Amino acid sequence: MATTSSARPRRSPGPPRDSLGSRVRRVAVVAAIVAILATVATYAVSMSGASNTALGVRSVEWLRDNGAAAIVAQVETWYYSLTAPAKGGPGLKALPAVGDTAIASAPSAHRHLAKRVVYPHPAPVPAIMHPALPGEGIWRPTRAGLGSAPPILVTTVRDELDYPRVVVGLAWIDTKRTQTLLYTGRLEPAVTLPTRGTMDVPTARRPRLLATFNSGFKLTDSLGGYTIHGHTYAPMVNGLATFVYYRGGRVNILAWTHGARAPSDVVYARQNLPLIVDHSRANPKLSTGAAWGATVGNAVLVWRSGIGIDRHGNLIYAAGNDQTVISLAAALIRAGAVRAMELDINSYWVSFISYGAWGALAPVNLLPDMVRPATRYLTPDDRDFFAVYLRQRPLP
Repeated sequence: MATTSSARPRRSPGPPRDSLGSRVRRVAVVAAIVAILATVATYAVSMSGASNTALGVRSVEWLRDNGAAAIVAQVETWYYSLTAPAKGGPGLKALPAVGDTAIASAPSAHRHLAKRVVYPHPAPVPAIMHPALPGEGIWRPTRAGLGSAPPILVTTVRDELDYPRVVVGLAWIDTKRTQTLLYTGRLEPAVTLPTRGTMDVPTARRPRLLATFNSGFKLTDSLGGYTIHGHTYAPMVNGLATFVYYRGGRVNILAWTHGARAPSDVVYARQNLPLIVDHSRANPKLSTGAAWGATVGNAVLVWRSGIGIDRHGNLIYAAGNDQTVISLAAALIRAGAVRAMELDINSYWVSFISYGAWGALAPVNLLPDMVRPATRYLTPDDRDFFAVYLRQRPLP
């Protein structure tokens, strides 16, 4: 006869309890997924905004602004080191043609030009390589029809003895006959403004437009101040190099000494690092540290630009590929600058454009290997920039 067991039925075993380590791993995976999705969303939002900057460049800038600046700096240093020109080698046989090409390019014609065409300023830029190439250091007007004393002159020189194929472009701007204004870009400076304007050369001002050129680093990199339309939107910093425009039309390049807020007679003030030239001498600190490049060191050969002022108060712009901050400063000094500051660097940001006809027509880059189109500042741009206009009445 069967017997009935009094024991309780055994429960089927349930799923094993998670260990603490397994729960931590799951939480970590979920957190990583959330962080990745948030990063992707932030990147997508940033890339979807209006911009005239190439996607690849914007992506690199986004990485720099979101915690990867050191990685970007290292990659760029490797890149520029690998692509740097070799020292020595054959020199150039001719310089890039700049300015009014109606002037003959034969060596005899340039000797004739140097002897007979006399502009009020400046003197020819001394060559450091001999013999000088035809037209080297000889200033040319950017276009015809501006009188016997053109308000903007341009030239090219070889400025690095170790690299005989490297060329820097120079532009001299008569500040009594011109007016240089600063315009904000779509994204830079990254300050809150009541309006950013058209972010290009205003149409109403284009009939008298002579030239445009790039401004300085992003404010997050330069740690400098920004004043425009008489209002300070990013605190000014004493000791930093500053491009200043005063009420009445005078400009200056100087080391700032007025404190965080610009005085009432300042229309705009744009800061970017310390001066690279002062009292006609290069800053002795140019050979130390990486302060002269947001992503590259001072000695890395890269596109660089700068702006200086001569003893008469006229502006001198310089730009070129494969420049160190030391060679840039030396070129500005030879062109006559008594004080100078570095502007932006890297090929994508350096632009100097002159206009060969009234109404912003026939735009031409200062150097043929400048990568941005010569129409750059005739459409909204992401970065702030300067525009040079012919004055109706020269300053006294």
